[in-house]
Amino acid sequence: MKSVVSREAGRLLSRQSITNRASFSACRHFKSHSIPRQQPRRQFHNSPSLNIVKPYLLADIGEGITECQVIQWFVKPGARVEQFDPICEVQSDKASVEITSRFDGVIKKLYYEADDMAKVGKPLVDIDIQSEISAADEALLSGGAEKQAATESTQTPEPKDEGLEVERNDTKAIAEDAAPPVTPQEHPPEPTEQETKPQRQLGKHATLATPAVRHMVKEYKLNIEDIDGTGKDGRVTKEDVQKHAGSAKQASTAVPASPSQPAPTPVQPVEDHIKQLTPVQAGMFKLMTRSLSIPHFLYTDSVDFTAMNTLRKKFNAHKGTSQRLTPLPFIVKAASLSLQQYPLLNAHLDTSTNADKPQLLVKGQHHIGIAMDSPSGLLVPVVKNVQSHSIESLAAEISRLSQLARDGKLSSADMTGATFTLSNIGSIGGGAVAPVISSPQVAIVGIGKAKAVPAFGENGELVRKEECIFSWSADHRVIDGAMAARCAEAVRHYLENIESMLVRLR
Repeated sequence: MKSVVSREAGRLLSRQSITNRASFSACRHFKSHSIPRQQPRRQFHNSPSLNIVKPYLLADIGEGITECQVIQWFVKPGARVEQFDPICEVQSDKASVEITSRFDGVIKKLYYEADDMAKVGKPLVDIDIQSEISAADEALLSGGAEKQAATESTQTPEPKDEGLEVERNDTKAIAEDAAPPVTPQEHPPEPTEQETKPQRQLGKHATLATPAVRHMVKEYKLNIEDIDGTGKDGRVTKEDVQKHAGSAKQASTAVPASPSQPAPTPVQPVEDHIKQLTPVQAGMFKLMTRSLSIPHFLYTDSVDFTAMNTLRKKFNAHKGTSQRLTPLPFIVKAASLSLQQYPLLNAHLDTSTNADKPQLLVKGQHHIGIAMDSPSGLLVPVVKNVQSHSIESLAAEISRLSQLARDGKLSSADMTGATFTLSNIGSIGGGAVAPVISSPQVAIVGIGKAKAVPAFGENGELVRKEECIFSWSADHRVIDGAMAARCAEAVRHYLENIESMLVRLR
């Protein structure tokens, strides 16, 4: 009897448990469908992310240079760069250098404007690095990133509430339904003159220009973006600046003139202003200040170019000629042959090692610097190993260096190591000149402008001669006048008797 009662009680308890579970399940189902649960999402955190926006420092560009001038930028904030992509071009007191990126990333900030002086070791740009970097690169960037990382703090995003988001969406939908419909205008507004004017399409490098062009733009007080560039990729040239300035002047002065009285031409007053030295001028200031402490021995002589020009014109007239010859490669080669006979003029005077006992370091190779006029100022690129060149190869090398000087693309290697200097001032004009020695060199020669003069021949007849004045300067502390004069006479002999120079070429 007791077992029967126990089994019946168990059945009742089992039915009650099933009923309770079903009721609880239904209640939970009702609550989940009727009352939305507004719980914030669970935020999952891992280790804090690193700040990958790093200041990219201006590295040392050689020879103790502490600052340089920013010539032009190749990037803007927001631009994506890859490794070895050019960032900007800077100009030191010796040459222009193109700064390239060491990382893949996005440019965030430029620390300098064009024509500003950038300090070596200071931030140049901020770059959002988006690639793996080595430990050495991380150490290079960490020096400039410490100050920036101390002032920046990461912000944690606020948790997003689904219930509130639903309410915002519902409110927005109700507001849109309640808003009155917008009636379209019967007549659309006419486009203004500014809208109808076609926008000027800029080239890839439309705002880039050489330092000389940028200086001209500043003088005329113009905006380089307003000038239509006709150069490569839309670059602005000197002619573009002059043309734009002329058209602007005509537009400003174009007033209706009275038939009885002509309109006066307005004259803009020129005010005094301070102009800082460019890097090239600053380097020349330091070098010439040292050089003027040298006692100069001056020597001038006239050289007959008639025989050399006759040979040169015959060579240039040949149809298969790839490189046209000017008098300059002949002069450089004649100087090299003469320096072989008088090697003391191809030397450096060392006074820094021991001031009490200076010594003369005679150079075995002839690295001849050629002073050239360029848009950036006076530059002296160096032709290396002249003694191993032919006249034709010298012409090609001089042409290459001249083009780099005009474009402002000379590197430091192109402008260092000169053992002797030649100043071709005759390309501008003038006859005799007093060239200044570039320390630690001990000699320099200046070439004047060649001109036709009347002269007497061997039999007393009147002949036409193409004459040029050579002006020599030598360091009189170590080079005596007789040696300088003999070297100058050797150069004159080679150029006037061109066949004697040709037979000695290697």
